[in-house]
Amino acid sequence: MKKKRLLSSIARAVAIGAVLAPTSASAQMAVVDWASLGVSQAMKFIQNQMSNTLTSITGQLGANGPLGQLLGSNQFGSVTTLLQQGFTQIANYQKAQVDAHGQLLDGQNLAMTRVQRDFRNAQIRDEHSVGSIHCAALDGGQSVITGASKSWQVATSITAVTDKRGEGGKNQPAYYGSAQAAQANNELHYKRYCSDVEAAAGLCSLSSTPNGDQEASTLFISGTLNGQDGVNAANDYTISLIQPVVPSTIRGDQLTSAIGTEAIARRRAYNARMSLARRVTSYAIGVQSPSVTLTADQQTEMQNEGLASTPTASWLQALMLDTNRRLSSTNYHAQLAAMPLASVEREIATEISETNYLLVQLFRLELMHATTAAAQLAQNVERDYQPPTQMASPNISN
Repeated sequence: MKKKRLLSSIARAVAIGAVLAPTSASAQMAVVDWASLGVSQAMKFIQNQMSNTLTSITGQLGANGPLGQLLGSNQFGSVTTLLQQGFTQIANYQKAQVDAHGQLLDGQNLAMTRVQRDFRNAQIRDEHSVGSIHCAALDGGQSVITGASKSWQVATSITAVTDKRGEGGKNQPAYYGSAQAAQANNELHYKRYCSDVEAAAGLCSLSSTPNGDQEASTLFISGTLNGQDGVNAANDYTISLIQPVVPSTIRGDQLTSAIGTEAIARRRAYNARMSLARRVTSYAIGVQSPSVTLTADQQTEMQNEGLASTPTASWLQALMLDTNRRLSSTNYHAQLAAMPLASVEREIATEISETNYLLVQLFRLELMHATTAAAQLAQNVERDYQPPTQMASPNISN
């Protein structure tokens, strides 16, 4: 609105100056520059109008103007000052916020670094800590190794006794003849394994284990022979199986005769084959003899399998307990699932070592099997090799 009034005022001033301008007809009159005068008056009028406009704007922006009333009192400074101070304070707040944000991130990074460090330390600790499973496997492995040595000693002791019996040495029944050897075997049977038929014939009193020396279950049981009585019963079964009656010993003038010379050579071959057969069966007895002192974990595994817990067991059963624990124990598999990687790798290494140990034992057993097969082959060849006819003795001079 004020702009329109200003333009109209300027237009009127220009029109008045044009009307009052001199013409050529009044050239004789006093010279007055009405154009300049009009322009000057118009400029003054414009300046007055501009001054009034600025005064009006200043008044409106003043403390008593509408804007001043809207902004309030200028007690604390002008609007410019207040705005400057406000913007300055906002800038300070923003700078402080940036610094605080940086400190917050630094603190968070430091805290996360400590958390990651503690996590890694715990991981290293868990990886280098030996778990209960590894300790149980190590204890069980030591008992197995000790039991293997003892079971081999048992087998060697049994073989030493049976070899003397089979060879028919002095103070052995066969030394006095095969009839005495058969009678000794029968007396042992009647004493320990008398059957109802034999008891009815009045030969002996019925035993609690009749015919135990004839039954394979006496040797092959669930895992461990029943103490010394179980070992003796298994040995008696192998005697009935391998060599129930020992041939009479070749002795005295029999050794110096021409026939005795060949007979004693064949008797040595017989004794060697019988010793090999008895060694194999003695090995089967030894690995099932109670020779291993069980750990607490092994006894617990026996109870979990429904067996009577005993302080000792055989080498074979100790291996079976460790194998069954890894296969069926819920406690073992729960700990295995919670193991760190390093502990799992140690468990795998332990199982590989146990596998290698069993392979060595199988190799030893295969040596026995190979030797037995070789003896059988030699015996078959010897039996098949027979001269077609009885040949005359050769002339020594030729």
